[in-house]
Amino acid sequence: MENDTRSWELRLGYLIHDVSRLRRVNFDRELAPLGITRSQWWVLAFISRNDGLPQTKLANDLDVGKVALGSLIDRLQGAGFVERVADEKDRRVKRVFLTSKARKLIDDIAPVTANFNQEILEGISREDLEITSKTLFQMKQNLVGLSNPDDLKSSQLDA
Repeated sequence: MENDTRSWELRLGYLIHDVSRLRRVNFDRELAPLGITRSQWWVLAFISRNDGLPQTKLANDLDVGKVALGSLIDRLQGAGFVERVADEKDRRVKRVFLTSKARKLIDDIAPVTANFNQEILEGISREDLEITSKTLFQMKQNLVGLSNPDDLKSSQLDA
């Protein structure tokens, strides 16, 4: 019995990993014709909901290293999707804002994302999706709690 439980737990971990990996690979392929990577899209989508955040806060909120995010922001700025603006009170702080070009891209990507999600969720009932979502959210909460109990409290506020 214990071996069956361990086997199931391993399969669940691999399944979560495989679904995440396959979703990333396929979504990158969907975005390629638009000239943007999934990582760049992820940052743009986050900024669209939090326009003008300081770059360091953006790195913390996205749980990405400051150097890695800086490189992504450099590429996005070079492509004309974002601009860095010095904070009015502290010129060392750079705030990141979307450009009109980025807002157009976000509008262009919305139907691509909707279609992609529709395809990968085909054959799954709304009820099953809600249960899966609740389950994954609880697993996330448990993992956040393992890494830092204080993060769990703030993460629960975000729900």
